[in-house]
Amino acid sequence: MTENKSKFKVFLAKLPKLSKKQIITIAVLLVLYVLLAIFTSDKMYDLLTQTIYSAIPLAIVAMGGMYSERSGVVNIALEGTMMFGAFVGILCLSHIQHAGIDGQHIIFLALLIGAISGVIFSALHAFASITMKSDQTISGTALNMLAAGLAIFMGRALSLGRTEEITFSSTHHRISAIPLLRHIPFFGKILFEDIYLISLFGILLFIVMGVIAYKTKFGLRLRACGENPHAADAAGINVIRTRYIAVLISGMLGGIGGVLLIIPTTVSFIANVYGFGFLALAVLISGQWKPSRIMIFAIFFGLLRSIAFGFAFIKADLSHIAFLKTFLDKLPTDILNMLPYVVTLIVLAFTSLKSRGPKAAGEPYDQGKR
Repeated sequence: MTENKSKFKVFLAKLPKLSKKQIITIAVLLVLYVLLAIFTSDKMYDLLTQTIYSAIPLAIVAMGGMYSERSGVVNIALEGTMMFGAFVGILCLSHIQHAGIDGQHIIFLALLIGAISGVIFSALHAFASITMKSDQTISGTALNMLAAGLAIFMGRALSLGRTEEITFSSTHHRISAIPLLRHIPFFGKILFEDIYLISLFGILLFIVMGVIAYKTKFGLRLRACGENPHAADAAGINVIRTRYIAVLISGMLGGIGGVLLIIPTTVSFIANVYGFGFLALAVLISGQWKPSRIMIFAIFFGLLRSIAFGFAFIKADLSHIAFLKTFLDKLPTDILNMLPYVVTLIVLAFTSLKSRGPKAAGEPYDQGKR
C-alpha cells in the first residue's frame, strides 16, 4: 500500500504544474462545456455548426497569410486567392458532378483543384514581390482586382448557364454521421453528425500547418527569414527560395479556404467570397501570427457571422421573453448583417495596439545590403 502511494506521488510530481490563472481557465472551460452540453437546443446546434463552416475557412486562409508574412512577404491578396481558388474549384465541380463519381470524391477533387489554382495565382504575387521587388501592398491589391474580373469574365464564358453564377448540387456531399465520434457530448453533434468531410479535413490541415510552422526546421527557417533575412542568409538559408515556398503555401491554403467556404454554405458561386480574405487578415493580426490565437479569433468571427445569418434561430428561442421579442422584431436585419464586420474593426483596433508582426515583413530582400 505504501509502495502504491509513493508511485502515485512520483506520478503527480511528473505532471506539469499549473498556475492559478491556468487552473481557473480550465475550470471555466469545463463549466461552459457542461452548460452547453446540457442546455444547447437543436437550433443552437445548427447555429454552432454554421459557425464551424465559417470559422474553418477563416482559420485556413489566415494560416496562409501567416506563412507568407512569417517569411517576410505581406500578402493582402488573400481575398483574390480565395476567390480564384473557389471559382476554379466550383467551376470544375459543376461540370463533373453528373459524371457518376461519388459525392465525397468530387468535393475533395474540387478542393485539390482549388489548392492548385491558389498556388498558380499566388505565384504572380511571389514573382512580383520577391523577384521583381515591387511594392507588396500594390501587388496584392492588383491581384484582388484581377481575381474579381477573372471570376466574372471567365464565369460567363465557361459556366453552364453562361452567367457569373456557377451552381452545383450539394445533395450527396454530406455524411450522416461518423460512428463512435458522434456520441461525444456536445462536440459529437456539431462536428460528427450531418457534416462535410472537407470541413473536418480543414481542421486537420490547420493543425498540421501549425505544427510545421512552429515545430519543424522549415518553420524555424521560415520565421528567421521574416525576422532577419540577412542573418538567415548568413546562416546558409536560401531566403528567396524560402519566401517563394511560403507564398505558394499561402496560395494553396487560400484556394482551399475558398472552396471550404462555398461548398458547405451555399449552392452557387457568384464571384464573391464575402470579404473573407480581408476578415482573415484581421484574424491574422488579432491572433498575432500564432496558430492557437488565430483559431480562437476565427471561431469568434465565425460565430458573429452565424448569429447574423442565423438570427431566426435565436429569435425563436427567445420569443417567450416579451420585451426581448419586441426588441428583436424591430431590429433591422441590415444591422445584423453588419455585425461581424463592425465587431471585427473594434476588435482589430484593440488587439493591433499590442500586436507585433515579423520585423522584415513588407521589405524586399536585397542580398547586397547585408
